[in-house]
Amino acid sequence: MEKWSLMTITVLLGLIVRWMVSFGSYSGAGKPPMYGDYEAQRHWQEVTYNLPIKQWYFNTSDNNLQYWGLDYPPLTAYHSLLCAYVAKLINPDWIALHTSRGYESQPHKLFMRATVLIADLLVYIPAVILYCCYLKETSTKKKIASALCILLYPGLILIDYGHFQYNSVSLGFALWGVLSLSYDWDLLGSLAFCLAINYKQMELYHSLPFFCYLLGKCFQKGLTGKGLVLLIKIAFTVVASFAICWLPFCTEVEQILQVLRRLFPIDRGLFEDKVANIWCSLNVLIKIKNVMSPQTQLKLSFAFTFLTLLPACIKLTLQPSLRGFKFALISCALSFFLFSFQVHEKSILLVSIPVCLMLNEIPLMSTWFLLVSTFSLLPLLLKDGLLLAYVVTTLAFLTVCETSFSIFEKTSEEDLQLKSFSLSIRGYIPSFKAFPKIIKSLFIVSVTLMGILTLMSATLTPPQKLPDLFPVSVSVVSCLHFLFFLMYFNAVVLWDSRNGRNQKKIH
Repeated sequence: MEKWSLMTITVLLGLIVRWMVSFGSYSGAGKPPMYGDYEAQRHWQEVTYNLPIKQWYFNTSDNNLQYWGLDYPPLTAYHSLLCAYVAKLINPDWIALHTSRGYESQPHKLFMRATVLIADLLVYIPAVILYCCYLKETSTKKKIASALCILLYPGLILIDYGHFQYNSVSLGFALWGVLSLSYDWDLLGSLAFCLAINYKQMELYHSLPFFCYLLGKCFQKGLTGKGLVLLIKIAFTVVASFAICWLPFCTEVEQILQVLRRLFPIDRGLFEDKVANIWCSLNVLIKIKNVMSPQTQLKLSFAFTFLTLLPACIKLTLQPSLRGFKFALISCALSFFLFSFQVHEKSILLVSIPVCLMLNEIPLMSTWFLLVSTFSLLPLLLKDGLLLAYVVTTLAFLTVCETSFSIFEKTSEEDLQLKSFSLSIRGYIPSFKAFPKIIKSLFIVSVTLMGILTLMSATLTPPQKLPDLFPVSVSVVSCLHFLFFLMYFNAVVLWDSRNGRNQKKIH
């Protein structure tokens, strides 16, 4: 009973922080003619309510795709429609066709913020609480601490409740998938992840770990017996899930193709804005878009993404384990973020949520990564007027993590999960024993650098010849951090002998 009382308090704290952030500004507030993501979500409610399904993804006189055209999968559209029905009951002007464009008011802002909170309460927060409550070999105190730290992760709060999006829905479905697989509910886990993909296509970042883990389980059971039966059941679940989600669009082939074209807009190019991935960072030195054709850029990004995620996927298929699965979610999503085509800065959340699941196991590295991931969003948050919310939530998160896990004391090779890796290095360099000192020093330098760049970005005016100096600096520094973390998480995955033999639930 005490555990659930503390969990209730934890959830309330998470909700209070979310609602406090929601009082601030949002993307595109008072900035016509395009406004921002807040208007995009409102516009999708307008489109889905007033137009027939067959027109949702097509450019028509009533649906100008250049003005925040729908570019997410069907479940997002259905969610927009559901919100639109509620909006219609409260104030029809909010979703009136054409005339509601750019609608802004305090009651409408309250309504939109409430839709995010309700979605969070229904999908994401329950998954977090159940995951933490049933962590094995973990004290009640650590379970509560894990839940509190995950719910206070500033990146997701600032984007959903500040900038304005519904990332907690797709991430929540993915988390339900992880939770289900932890209890061998493979079909339910497959269904949950299909819902995640059909809400936001960026969940493809997590698709290979789900696929490889389930395929590896089928191999273990034997593809001539129980493994084959499980594979058929999983395949049927996936096909049925997609069929139901896409059923209204299956009337014509062109409908399906148009939705796919909207979901994967290759014409937009390799990257947009100042995202903290390798292509945007290299663009400082080499103007990639000028020296390579779009087709070459696409092939190059695919090759680098595939090669960097391949080792973790191969090991997960050959040695499927829950521990390996969760680490593969991190390393594969990070590979996609760093090297894939058409990456947005908010996609770092797809790496961050799996990292949140490892706070209990590797608190220092997880906290560090989550701080960097939030920092990488700084240019976007400054544009939205969310500097104060960013500073307060980030400092609160760091304080809670340090208080809960004593992260600065967790720097031994065992705490960093690098014992096997360091033993391999000592085979070539016998005197190598510097991991704890190196990591602690790097962490301090990193946090100091992020603090300085935050202060400079918020207070200084860049030179006229270099108007993007601070956003680019944030992106490059964050990218270098992410490359370091990619190597770190892959080292843990590939050198961790426990992956192959540890099958304890939610380890």
